[in-house]
Amino acid sequence: MWIYGLNPVLEALRAGRNIKEVYISSGRHEKILLIKKETESRGIALRIVDAAFFNERFPKGHQGVAAKVSEKGYMDIYELLNIPEKRNETPLFLILDCIEDPGNVGAIVRSADAAGVHGVVIQEHRSAGLGPAVSKASAGAVEYVPVSRVSNIKHAISEMKERGITIIGAESGSGNMPWDVDFSVPTGLVIGSEYRGLRKTVAEKCDFVVSIPMRGRVNSLNVSAASAVLMFEVLRQRMRKN
Repeated sequence: MWIYGLNPVLEALRAGRNIKEVYISSGRHEKILLIKKETESRGIALRIVDAAFFNERFPKGHQGVAAKVSEKGYMDIYELLNIPEKRNETPLFLILDCIEDPGNVGAIVRSADAAGVHGVVIQEHRSAGLGPAVSKASAGAVEYVPVSRVSNIKHAISEMKERGITIIGAESGSGNMPWDVDFSVPTGLVIGSEYRGLRKTVAEKCDFVVSIPMRGRVNSLNVSAASAVLMFEVLRQRMRKN
């Protein structure tokens, strides 16, 4: 598969992902120079091509950089759930309930990396997978945030609850404010889809459901923005306790 953009390609190189070839157009951007250095140090073929090569293959925003890479692998759910214990940290997981827009998934993964989330769980069906658009939107964060793809996220939620992880869903109109919930405990945040929010059967498995208060005329947030608000509320509470 292909990935494209300065940050996705550079972070794939730095993370040691299996890369077959890197393609760049002429340019002296600082990150282009870093990409050249990384490809040389790893012995990866670097091809210089014209702008038409990128315009014919990729959407706007390719920045004249692309790479042929192996597909991004998913982590087994049980291996994912063992990460916090290995790090001696309080678990924080993100569960995406059928989010279909790759741009949203990528932006969420980018925020997850910044907020210290241990892993993201997505569903096999009706969910965006880890393709080129997700890599681009994440600015390369997909190289560092483990993602597990499961056949049914409700089963993953049940497994988390058996391990003592509190499941907190996000849904407008719930009446519970995020800062009224104790996020210092092991937590799994469930984020609903762009159009339908949390499915009823998923919401019923949550221990709590919270809403982000809003005062604007457009009474909603993009799902990636709402996810970031909640992830950083978890981080805020945990930093205060430490």
